[in-house]
Amino acid sequence: MVIVNNTTSSSSTFLLTAFPGLEVAHIWISIPVCCLYTIALLGNSMILFVIIVEQSLHKPMYYFLSMLSVVDLGLTISTLPTVLGVLWFHSVEISFKACRIQMLFVHGFSLLESSVLEAMAFDRFMAICYPLKYATVLTHMMILVIGLVICLRQVIFLFSMALALKSVSFHGGQELSHPFCYHPDVIKYSYSNPWISSFLGMFLQLYLCGTDLLFILLSYALILRTVRNIVAPKKQQKALSTCVCHLCAVTVFYVPMISLSFTHRLLNSTPKVVCSILANVYLLLPPVLNPVIYSLKTKTIRQAVLRLLQSKGSRGSNVRSLTGG
Repeated sequence: MVIVNNTTSSSSTFLLTAFPGLEVAHIWISIPVCCLYTIALLGNSMILFVIIVEQSLHKPMYYFLSMLSVVDLGLTISTLPTVLGVLWFHSVEISFKACRIQMLFVHGFSLLESSVLEAMAFDRFMAICYPLKYATVLTHMMILVIGLVICLRQVIFLFSMALALKSVSFHGGQELSHPFCYHPDVIKYSYSNPWISSFLGMFLQLYLCGTDLLFILLSYALILRTVRNIVAPKKQQKALSTCVCHLCAVTVFYVPMISLSFTHRLLNSTPKVVCSILANVYLLLPPVLNPVIYSLKTKTIRQAVLRLLQSKGSRGSNVRSLTGG
C-alpha cells in the first residue's frame, strides 16, 4: 500500500491529480468512484470465496477465474490509497520511492492480468477444440505449472523494471495526470531522454501484452474454425456461449489499456482530464465488470452464490429460533 503525505511540495515528490479542472467537485466525484471500488473489492472477493468453498467449482476454468479475481483485487488495492487520498483529503504529494513502488504494483498486476487472460483462452481452446483431451491435459498439476510460469514471468519483469527505475532520476514537484503513478506519465519528467525511456516501456508492454493478445486471437480463430464444423446450431451456440464471459473480460482490459498507453505516448496534446478518465476506466473497469459478467453469465457461479446465501439465511433463522428471537 502506498503512503501519500500532505506536506508542502519538495524536489523529491510528484504531485498527483484527479480529474484536472474539477477539483471543486472532488467530493461528489468520490461517491461513484468509491461505489466502483466497493463493487470491485466485494465482487472479486465473493467470486474467490465461492470458488474456494464450492467443491463443484474446483475445475480448471474456475481456477483460472479465481486467479483473475486475485489479480483484480491486487490491481484495485494498489491504487486505492492514492485515489481516495486525492479525492477525500487533497493529499496530492507522493515521494519518488513510493511512486516507483506503486508503478511496479500497477504494471505488475496489469501484465499479470494479461497472462491470466491468455491462460483462460487456452482453457477455452482445449474445452472446445479438444474436449476429449481436456481432462487429461488440464490436470491440477498442469494448472499449478501454468500458475508458476505466469508468476515467474512477472517476477522477471518486476525485477527488470525495478533495476531500470532505480537508476532513473526525476524532476521534483511535477504534476502527474493521474491520482496514481503510471510509467508513461511519470517517465516524461526524468532527467534522461524521456522519449527513449517511454518507447522502451511501450516496446516492453507491447512485447508482453502483445504476445498474450496474439495468442488469445489465435486461440479464438481456432475455436471459430472448430465451431463452424459443428453441424447442430444449438451445439454451436452452446460452444460459443462458454466464451462470452472471457471475450468480455479481454475487451474491457485490452481496449482501455491500449487507448491509455497510446494517448500518453503518441498524443501529447490530449487534455489531462481525458487521460485521467481513461486511466480510471483502465484500472476500474476490469475489476468491476469481471465479477459482474461472470456472476450474471455463468450459471454455475450464480447457483453457487445463491446456495451460499440461502445456507447463511437458513443458519441465521435457526439461530434466531433457538434464541427465541
